Amino acid sequence: MESVLLVIQLMVVLAMIVVILLQRSEGGGLGMGGGQGGGLVSVRGTANLLTRTTAILAAAFFLTSISLAVLSANRTEGGSVLDAVPASSAPAPVQPEKPAQPGVPLSD
Repeated sequence: MESVLLVIQLMVVLAMIVVILLQRSEGGGLGMGGGQGGGLVSVRGTANLLTRTTAILAAAFFLTSISLAVLSANRTEGGSVLDAVPASSAPAPVQPEKPAQPGVPLSD
């Protein structure tokens, strides 16, 4: 169920990105479509449609985000990967060896 919701959320996000980039810029900050000349979305009805579509996609994004959070909070599986490691398979810490006593120099 989580993977289905995650795929739906990714599709909503991609659609929202496209719809937001199609909207006409009022301030002209980016310089894309802000002029008075005819553009892709110069009709008022199209602008209203894009605004409503953005609002619907934003609501769908919030719903899928909340649903994913609730599903992950109700998970009954273990919480950490480290909890799944059995204690007996962990290697014992290595004890440092004592340095050997210096040998007596042999003279020839």
